[in-house]
Amino acid sequence: MENPQDIFSSNGGCLSDIVIEKYLVESKESVSHVQLACSMQDCAFPLDGTELCIWNTKDPSRQLLILRGHHQPITAMAFGNKVNPLLICSASLDYVIMWNLDECREKVLQGLVPRGTVMGSLLGKVLCLQLSLDDRVVAVCAGNKIFMLDIELWIFSLMDGHHYRRVARVDLRKKTETFSTRRVKSGLCSQPEESQLPSTSALGKGEQVEVTFPVLRLAPCDLSLIPNSACGCLSSENTRCVWIGSSVGLFVFNLANLEVEAALYYKDFQSLSILLAGSCALRNRTADQKVLCLLASLFGGKIAVLEINPAALVTAQQCPSMGQSLSVPASSCVLPTSPLYLGIAKEKSTKAASEQRCAARNVMKDQRLVFHSKVRSSGYASAPHVTMFSPKTNIKSESKGSSRSRSSCAREAYPVECAVPTKPGPQVAAAPTCTRVCCIQYSGDGQWLACGLANHLSLVFDASLTGTPAVFSGHDGAVNAVCWSQDRRWLLSAARDGTLRVWSARGAELALLLGKDMFSKPIQSAQFYYIDAFILLSSGPEFQLLRYHIDTCKDEIKRYKQKSKSKLICRLSTTGAVDMTSLSAVNDFYSHIVLAAGRNRTVEVFDLNAGCSAAVIAEAHSRPVHQICQNKGSSFTTQQPQAYNLFLTTAVGDGMRLWDLRTLRCERHFEGHPTRGYPCGIAFSPCGRFAACGAEDRHAYVYEMGSSTFSHRLAGHTDTVTGVAFNPSAPQLATATLDGKLQLFLAE
Repeated sequence: MENPQDIFSSNGGCLSDIVIEKYLVESKESVSHVQLACSMQDCAFPLDGTELCIWNTKDPSRQLLILRGHHQPITAMAFGNKVNPLLICSASLDYVIMWNLDECREKVLQGLVPRGTVMGSLLGKVLCLQLSLDDRVVAVCAGNKIFMLDIELWIFSLMDGHHYRRVARVDLRKKTETFSTRRVKSGLCSQPEESQLPSTSALGKGEQVEVTFPVLRLAPCDLSLIPNSACGCLSSENTRCVWIGSSVGLFVFNLANLEVEAALYYKDFQSLSILLAGSCALRNRTADQKVLCLLASLFGGKIAVLEINPAALVTAQQCPSMGQSLSVPASSCVLPTSPLYLGIAKEKSTKAASEQRCAARNVMKDQRLVFHSKVRSSGYASAPHVTMFSPKTNIKSESKGSSRSRSSCAREAYPVECAVPTKPGPQVAAAPTCTRVCCIQYSGDGQWLACGLANHLSLVFDASLTGTPAVFSGHDGAVNAVCWSQDRRWLLSAARDGTLRVWSARGAELALLLGKDMFSKPIQSAQFYYIDAFILLSSGPEFQLLRYHIDTCKDEIKRYKQKSKSKLICRLSTTGAVDMTSLSAVNDFYSHIVLAAGRNRTVEVFDLNAGCSAAVIAEAHSRPVHQICQNKGSSFTTQQPQAYNLFLTTAVGDGMRLWDLRTLRCERHFEGHPTRGYPCGIAFSPCGRFAACGAEDRHAYVYEMGSSTFSHRLAGHTDTVTGVAFNPSAPQLATATLDGKLQLFLAE
């Protein structure tokens, strides 16, 4: 746990601005594990066991309203939902009593003894009370079995059609540890000292104990009501949170990204009288945006009322604003010192010489195959004497017409408000035997689908999965990456054999080969970059930016000699020199940003305009990220410029996360699909509204960006779904499985 000075002073926060102890009273009997209650202005707690006490926060005299009627210790209480009249219900082993606080106060002023209405008797030990929205019905939880759920939170969806589906199962211990670790790695606080750890503060030598903090109370926390909440780091869609009251502190938990936004530990505030709580109640006050917290000590009879400023708490623990603004679309010109500038400048300098050589070759006149002045019986010099048939000369024009028709169809705008592709379409086997499909990608025009196989082959199918696929062979290992060029002329493939190959998409011919002697470790990721100007690849702890030239001139005599070439422009390593597990950059438009994931569970942002690392996201997942997917859009649709700053990451056993590059924050967490042991692929839809992912239960899942639970579950697969890809030109989704099947899904 961090030092409190580090927690609340790094961003200019003040301890007194965050929490104030407004009231303290001590009971003769402990009220630990008793359900306490808070309303907008009142706090209710048992005093000396059988007396129900009401303290009004607006009463300057701080006089307690004491209600007597129980003969056994009070175990639970709850306020009603209406303000007029304000009701409170209390329960013990003998009675369940409903009290009208307005009437009770009037009777006290008249010198009379206030009385309540007995709603039930001898129900047993009541653990929890809750009034209905109209305060007419009281729900009572009583019984002889008690189940303690320690630091685990289950979240369910109540939306229509979801059938109370469980969205997430959260381990709060791990979430709080991740929150502290991320702050330490981000430099917002210092590493906790051994003397500050709660697990060793009161132990002798050789003793060990596991510190737990059971959940005592949940309450809504809407940060959107706070003016300029969290220094602008939280987006408007990311402010629906929940207060979690525990024995050691209070936590603000975000329901969108399933992360802890802020933590308030009681022991970090010397002004607080209770350091370990046995009961807790929370209530938001809309008038001043403060939160009332009623605490009862775990081991004593102390009862305290705290006033918390959630804006100051969240602001003090959120990341400070970055010194530079990161954006995926290029927002500035290329600097002269940038590696991108060096590669492009060299191309321009050699372009003139290349044009001169091409012009020199074109000076040569076309000649006959035989160079004599007269040739007999050759047929070249004279027209034929007999016309056997008149050829059909409009074939070519019809072909052009049909081509134009296909082109016009392909260039239709992508339907932004289209339905999710859920209708099963054609299914084909990528190989005769059961062969794993490692990766799939559509071409930019949506006409072709490329896939890399574990049997060392790359295949290109028609987008409709009909006909015979084109085969690209030459690798000696599983093909783990395929990528189309932006002009769709070239197909790049990288394999476990440590080689990278660039193929001619038309003739399946090898155009460029980068051997394994160029890389220290196998290539993990590879792609075209900067509108086909570069090749970007990752090998070991670094990624390389290569400038390449593909010679399209055919020389039948020297066809064995490769004239295509490449040159290393720059290489950058991850912080800590850990191996990269994934790499991503945009090729469809100019962008200086490269995203890289490492085995240390971080995601690092590189700015190639500056030629260095720009930011590091620590603890991005609980396991190393195996794929980064950016919202690249499509040439058939348009999105808002800021939407291109969104990207997805996924890790085995930790679902899928949506990030915003501008804030380097996780905006949403999707974990409704099972991926416990195999790395399954993810994809963004061209319209940016949906995300798809594979799963181990032989289904593909589709999520909407505004919901943490899946909207569609696509069946029909015969094995683990390893890859997914959206067609950029039409609402279609292609999936690949572990047993080598390709499945197409169409819109209804």
